[in-house]
Amino acid sequence: MAKRSAKRRQSSGEFNSGHYQDEQAKVRALFPGTSWSPDEKEPMRDQRYVKNVKPRSEGQARLMASIDKHSMVMALGPAGTGKTYLAVAKAVEKLEKGDVSRIVLSRPAVEAGESIGFLPGAMEEKLAPYLRPLYDALSDRLSPKRLKALMAEGLIEIAPIGYMRGRTLNNAFVVVDEAQNCTYGQLKMLLTRLGWHSTMVVTGDPAQTDLLPELSGLAEISNKLENVPDIGVIRLQAEDIVRHPLVASMLDVL
Repeated sequence: MAKRSAKRRQSSGEFNSGHYQDEQAKVRALFPGTSWSPDEKEPMRDQRYVKNVKPRSEGQARLMASIDKHSMVMALGPAGTGKTYLAVAKAVEKLEKGDVSRIVLSRPAVEAGESIGFLPGAMEEKLAPYLRPLYDALSDRLSPKRLKALMAEGLIEIAPIGYMRGRTLNNAFVVVDEAQNCTYGQLKMLLTRLGWHSTMVVTGDPAQTDLLPELSGLAEISNKLENVPDIGVIRLQAEDIVRHPLVASMLDVL
């Protein structure tokens, strides 16, 4: 029954694969950064639970290569360029391969321009709204059951920046997200947590800080570290945005 109805739709013109491919070609021509793939023969697809994530832009390809090569990587760029997602995806990949023994994700608890007031509950519940983007990225790479088990075992830790001082993170993959909301002193403290056999990826957009511009230390630190050997500083651009094409258009004028 399903096959006959599909044939009727195709014969009646309701579904035209050639027309669909033409529309996809137009999108690729108008927005080349949104559907780029190293293998043009393979169509873009939903990467949920796919073991190996492929870059969707040349900037993303540079970022992934830099993470594989360096122990310290600074990923800077506008919203929607996949900085956090790729960092978390690489962290999960290395954990599953046994290259690291744990994942540590950290993010500043800074409100985005408005106060959300008092939050009830324990520390984890109070911090949950700020750390939600990291949970979302992890959920996109791991099944809910697997994620819950890894966090219960302590193999995945999500910690606020205020609790990182004094720690040495050995044999770990560390992701510092939204680093534009860190001061110079906070970032300096975080970068010096790096231990043996560890990788740290710091992501952020210096143009979208929720602090006073003079308080954010991301731009200054990344400029200084760019000249240090064995540290990768990747600057993503508007053409690397993989969200809705309008995101790139809006950021060009805002």
